[in-house]
Amino acid sequence: MKNIFPASIVLVLSFVAFWGCNNPAKPAEDAAAAVAVSAKYICPMNCEKGKTYDQPGTCPVCNMNLEPVKAEETGNTAEYFTDFVATPQQLEAGKPALLSFTPRIKGNESAAVPLDLVHEKKMHLILVSDDLSWFDHIHPEYQANGAYEIKVLGKGENFTNGRGHSETRFDAGGKYWAFADFKPSGGLNQVNKIELNVAGTPAKASVSDQPKMATTVDGYAIKFDTHGGTIASGSPAHLHIDITEKGQRLTPDKIENYLGAKAHVILVEATTKEFVHVHPEFVGDELEMNTTFAKPGTYRGWLQFQTKGKVHTADFALKVDMGKDGHEGHGHDDHSGH
Repeated sequence: MKNIFPASIVLVLSFVAFWGCNNPAKPAEDAAAAVAVSAKYICPMNCEKGKTYDQPGTCPVCNMNLEPVKAEETGNTAEYFTDFVATPQQLEAGKPALLSFTPRIKGNESAAVPLDLVHEKKMHLILVSDDLSWFDHIHPEYQANGAYEIKVLGKGENFTNGRGHSETRFDAGGKYWAFADFKPSGGLNQVNKIELNVAGTPAKASVSDQPKMATTVDGYAIKFDTHGGTIASGSPAHLHIDITEKGQRLTPDKIENYLGAKAHVILVEATTKEFVHVHPEFVGDELEMNTTFAKPGTYRGWLQFQTKGKVHTADFALKVDMGKDGHEGHGHDDHSGH
């Protein structure tokens, strides 16, 4: 009888050890499961101003795939802005200058604001004239002081590597708008709208307020088709984009990736300067564009795609009607809600 109790303890301990070896703790799996349960998804361009989703999908505004959002990003309450400086202070048509764009935090202006790469660049800059007759999509270069700079060429100066890099030129005077598009590390994507005034003779107004659903550029014919439907604010809009060369449709293998996508579309509303950046995608051999316009109006657009190493920019215009019952969607201006 004296050996029964110790033997029982040994048996119990042996069973516990056996069970533990065959059922090891899985902290990594448990943590992953917890993350999966609590994961939120957001548009990488923050089109809906911080709105998150419980499931993966696509952004209803720019059609990009939703991405898992980090808790520190949604919890980041910092207010970002772009500190703009022009040298000389008064820009003049046809004269050289330097444009400096520095991301800053309101209330903590001296803090450095590192940026993440988005579509292969840390900052995208969209420049348009006030009447939307002129457009440029360029990429400021980072400087040691935290600024991102663009060189403005004077009349007669040649672009170092062609258009679309870190240089621009103002051939006419007037009001211009700059949309600085960037994502602070640990924060959500931002788009800051900045007014520029250029001295000199303005260009002759040549923009119509009518829709323009067909255009040509560099030997390519582009048509936008709504499939017979209308486009209204607050409702999903679907457009088919047909790009042809000498009557032959361009298939996906003929269009090269440009800044991480097969195509980019920038749209700016004529009056409010509402800004929309969309990425059309191929469905089979069909190039499709899906978005939701927050506000009605006439939107001037620019489709950019690349073939044989050259970027082509085709202009068009869309009329967006007021949604049912005067409905407008989530604001997309400055993209905080490309």
